[in-house]
This record gives sequence, structure tokens and C-alpha cells, in this order.
Amino acid sequence: MKAFEHVFKFKAHGTSLKQEMLAGSVGYFTIVYIIAVNALILSEAGIPFEGAVLATILASFVGCLVMAFWANAPILLVPGMGINAMFTFTLVKSSGLSWQEALGVVLISGILFMVIAFTRLSGVLSRAIPQVLKEAITVGLGMFLMFIGLEKGGIIQRGESSIITIGDFSDWKVIATILTLLLTLFLFIRNVKGQFLWSIAFGTILGLVLGIEPSTASSTFHWSEYGDVFGQISFKAIVDIPFWIAVFSMTMVLVFENIGLVSGHTAMIGQEHKYPRAFQANAFSALTSGIFGTSPTVSTVESAAAMTAGGRTGMTSFTTGVLFLASVLFIPYLKWIPDHAIAPILILIGGVMIQNIRHMDLGDLTEALPAIFIIVMIPFTYSIADGIAFGFVLYPILKVATGKAKEVSLTLYIIAVLFLLNFIVHAIH
Repeated sequence: MKAFEHVFKFKAHGTSLKQEMLAGSVGYFTIVYIIAVNALILSEAGIPFEGAVLATILASFVGCLVMAFWANAPILLVPGMGINAMFTFTLVKSSGLSWQEALGVVLISGILFMVIAFTRLSGVLSRAIPQVLKEAITVGLGMFLMFIGLEKGGIIQRGESSIITIGDFSDWKVIATILTLLLTLFLFIRNVKGQFLWSIAFGTILGLVLGIEPSTASSTFHWSEYGDVFGQISFKAIVDIPFWIAVFSMTMVLVFENIGLVSGHTAMIGQEHKYPRAFQANAFSALTSGIFGTSPTVSTVESAAAMTAGGRTGMTSFTTGVLFLASVLFIPYLKWIPDHAIAPILILIGGVMIQNIRHMDLGDLTEALPAIFIIVMIPFTYSIADGIAFGFVLYPILKVATGKAKEVSLTLYIIAVLFLLNFIVHAIH
């Protein structure tokens, strides 16, 4: 206990070992779905499923530990949704890279990310982003998280041509989601200790009672296959233009997505001073992801669940990391946690993040419209990176058009041009 107090300083943060471990457990159960989902997406790129599962677990374990001991922040680092799709469907299937070459892209992008994070460039980039856009990123992430939760719980669903429709309210899964959501809201408003764990337990038991089949991951592993994934980085395509286009795109996404995520997370608990080290931990973790054999780790949106559960120090992320490592032994049992037990937490935390809209001054349309585009485009495009890009490109355009060009920093002009060029290059290819 004393050793943990010395490292994480519970008293100074107004927390305790018990509270931090509880928050870390909540964070783990909220994000553990990434093990199966990330592995399935990476397997479509050709990475062996069993190897992708272990790569996801190890990258999450190391990432959370780096965040815990370097930044002492309750931020969870796991392979990011969206960026894993970019790895598979953009780098491999569209650009024609092999998955080994795509891992090379991840490694080089991670190195560039570290250069930015460990130099003054990080501060320069952070200061260059107007506060209204930072708040918009948090709100947009909240809407995205709520959207994912609603879809995961079956309350909304994708029809033909990806049209979003209301789910079937006679479906037991939807009924279970609504009942679990009501309990989650009640426990949250009453500030019941261990509120999210109780709601997960309730949702899981309810699923068993109603006979709802949970989403399952393969429980059969061939450990030798991980040898075909770990360290399998290739630079054969390093002289090709598509390789460097991929590096640019991946680096842009990593840097600006995590600037928004880390600043949003640290601001959520009033620990903005931890931003530099948290950002650095994020960069180092992203670099190691390529070595482990997965798409890059990010400061996951679900970190907000752990923070809302009381997480204030690195002990939260340490707990989550250890549980990720332990999940190697318990993956067959994790399949019993159904989507409807997790969805209400995502919906609730998304709603909490959307509250940040009250901090935004929307009186000036040159500020408001780019922010609104970020908020809307993140969930509508199902891409955090694309949503941010729309707002960052529109902001300087509107400022110049209204004679307020001096209000935009040179750095933001450069960022906007790079995002615009990225759009153009992707359109061409």
C-alpha cells in the first residue's frame, strides 16, 4: 500500500487504492470488447486471428503500464477503433501494402509521433488549436460514444445502404439494453459505489435469464502462431509513394486524434498539467504497437468510464493493464458479458462528455461552424480523424473569408493544408 501511495500519490489526488482499482476494473470491463473486435478487424488484413488477439492484449497491457508509471494518469491505452479499420481497409486493402508493411507504417508513424510528443512541437500544436475546437472534439467524441452504445445495444441499427433505423423494441436484446440503461442511470445519479460494475453484472445476469446469446470470441488459441506476428515488420515498400502516403495519414490521425483525446481526458478530471506526459506515454505505446503486431494504441474514449467511476491516478490504468494481461487466461469466460451490458455505460459516458458543449462560445459563426462540423462529422463519418479534419480545414477558411486571418496561427494554417492535401491524395488514390 505504501509503495503504491509513493508512486501514485492517492491522498494528493483525493482518492484511494480501493477506488482506483475499482475504477480500473470498470475501465477494463468497458473496453475489454476490443480484444475480439480488434483481432477480427486485423485478421481481415491477413494477420492470424490468434496472433492478433495476443498482440491486442500485450499492446494494451504495456500501453496502460506506460501511462500509469510515466504520466500517473487514469487514461487507458488500447488499439483504437477507427484506426484499426484504417490499418486494414486503407493501408492493406486500398493501398496494397502487406500487413507486415502496414506494421512498418505503424512503427515509423510511432517514431514521428514520439518526436512530436517529446519536443516543443507538442506544445506548439496544442496551443495552435483554438479552445472551441478542443471542446468540439470532446463533444464529438461523446456523440460518437453514445452512437456506438446505442448501436451496440440494438436501440438503433444499420439497415440497407447503412441507413440508421430504430431497433426492434420487441427484441429481447433491446429490452435488456433499456432495462440495464435505466438501472445504470439510476445508480449513476445516486452515485452508488461500483455503479458500472453493478450494471454490468445486472446486464449479464439478465442476458442469461432471457436467453440472449452474447457476442463471442474464439476461445481456441495456438500460441505458436504469435511467433508469426510479433516483430514481423517489413520495410520492403519503403521506397514506394503509397508507403509514405500511409505514414503521413497514420501520423496525422495519431497526433491529432490523441491531442483531442488526451486533452479531453485530462480536462475532464481537472488534471491538465498531466497532458504532456500522458501524450508522451501515448506516443511510446503507439510505437510499440507495431512491434507487438497490431494497429496503434490510442487514449481510448472509454477512459471516461474509468474516470467517472473515480479514477484519478495511474493506478487506474495499471489495474486495467494487469486485467488485460490476466484476460489471456479468462478469455473463454469473458464471452459471457453481452453487448447490452456494456452499451448503457457507453451511452451514459457519451452523454457526460457531450455536456462540454456548455463551455463553447458559439456566438461567432467563424468559431461555431467549424466546431459544429467536428461534432457532427465524427459520428456521421464514423471516423474521429475525418471529423477533426473537416473542422480544422473549415476554421481558417472562414477566418480568411471574414477578414480575420490574423486570428489563425501559422501552425494551424499548415495543419489545415496538410489535412486538405490528405483528403485530395485519398480522393486520387
